[in-house]
Amino acid sequence: MPYFDAASAAPLHPVAREALVASLDEGWADPSRLYREGRRARMLLDAAREAAAEAVGCRPDELVFTPSGTQAVHSGIFGALAGRRRVGRRLVHSAVEHSAVLHAAEAHEAAGGAVSEVGVDRSGRVAAGEVAAALRPDTALVCLQSANHEVGTEQPVEEVAALCREAGVPLLVDAAQSLAWGPVPGAWSLAAASAHKWGGPPGVGLLAVRKGTRFSPQGPLDERESGRVPGFGNLPAIVAAAASLRALRAEAGTEGGEAARLRGLVDRIRRRVPELVPEVEVVGDPERRLPHLVTFSCLYVDGETLLHELDRAGFSVSSGSSCTSSTLTPSHVLRAMGVLSEGNVRVSLPYGTPEAEVERFLEVLPGIVGSVREQLGVPAAGPGPASAADPSSASVPSPAPEKPEDGEVGEGGLVVDALGRRCPIPVIELAKVIDRVPVGGTVTVLSDDEAARQDIPAWCAMRGQEYVGEESAERGAAYVVRRRV
Repeated sequence: MPYFDAASAAPLHPVAREALVASLDEGWADPSRLYREGRRARMLLDAAREAAAEAVGCRPDELVFTPSGTQAVHSGIFGALAGRRRVGRRLVHSAVEHSAVLHAAEAHEAAGGAVSEVGVDRSGRVAAGEVAAALRPDTALVCLQSANHEVGTEQPVEEVAALCREAGVPLLVDAAQSLAWGPVPGAWSLAAASAHKWGGPPGVGLLAVRKGTRFSPQGPLDERESGRVPGFGNLPAIVAAAASLRALRAEAGTEGGEAARLRGLVDRIRRRVPELVPEVEVVGDPERRLPHLVTFSCLYVDGETLLHELDRAGFSVSSGSSCTSSTLTPSHVLRAMGVLSEGNVRVSLPYGTPEAEVERFLEVLPGIVGSVREQLGVPAAGPGPASAADPSSASVPSPAPEKPEDGEVGEGGLVVDALGRRCPIPVIELAKVIDRVPVGGTVTVLSDDEAARQDIPAWCAMRGQEYVGEESAERGAAYVVRRRV
């Protein structure tokens, strides 16, 4: 069964499996002990640390292993903030950071700290100048991911690092998604990553704190891992993580290597999906991106149903859609980008993905999307001005009191009541009736689904219509769209 969700967790790399099995026999002892078994374990730990530090681009004594990537991020953020508490308590981060960073920011703010969020453009990329503009005298730390986990867009880490250094502010880089493909660029101060993102075992993270960075570990201190990570580490998993990182980096870095091969497959998906499936938006930067990840959103599609149907067809993919089973709120990444969230599919190819599996995915996707749209009552070509949908097909509930009857144009334009109906129904109903109003006329969609706040403006951008704005309503909100085409 093709597994296309490496951005969540990559399958165990063959080298990691071999190293893990070997380390179970050789690396079970306490590496802090002086007897033979302890010395042998210490040699394995030191070798793993050297390999990981080389991959990150730091000194071995600057790197520690943690029980997870999330703990590495949290330890890095709170240790750096504590180390600079005399300077101030302001944390700056981009709007598309991983939830580990956002949760840490929430806890910091709840404890009396200050947080500044820097927006991104429609490709999901932050502008280095905007990060610099967010720096204040009380800024203690800046957090910026090396590449986005949902859409693959690479961030200007090197440029931001230079600006932060000039301002005397440390930069923490979340390199979880990019570390397999290359070292963390620039003069960063802290870096964090997670082994299960590159084919290492789960339960291993790493945190690098460069010399000269003020850092105060939080919580009870421990004699292990430079006092930054308490407890007895999982040495066999650490050795396997370092071995797989070194192996994958070697395979990815060569000319025509795995990174180039996967980039070619992703380029094919980015090009072919809009050709094969109507009403699709491919999101993320088309050039400055991870080699193995692509995200696209399908109009008029229920994201959870789409993922279930792809799973039934044998494909494991992920989604940032608001309609997946994990959440009923839109992805904060897609929301920050201002792009469509409904029918969102994230494909992230693991090491060794065969070309034939990508081709089969492209073969089955159009039929699956068409089937899901048919279940929702959407014409195969997609409703709206381009397909001249039959106005009589619009399905709208009873009229709201003291408003024009749904489906009829009044002095204030046409009103569609989609209250109580979740994505993508409000957008489907809008698309079905937009051609009932004359050019320059308006359609007002009443909706209490949070996703509508994101998806209706995104639909307007895709369909050449004008999003007028949001108005208050007795329930939910009223989203006003003016017909332009």
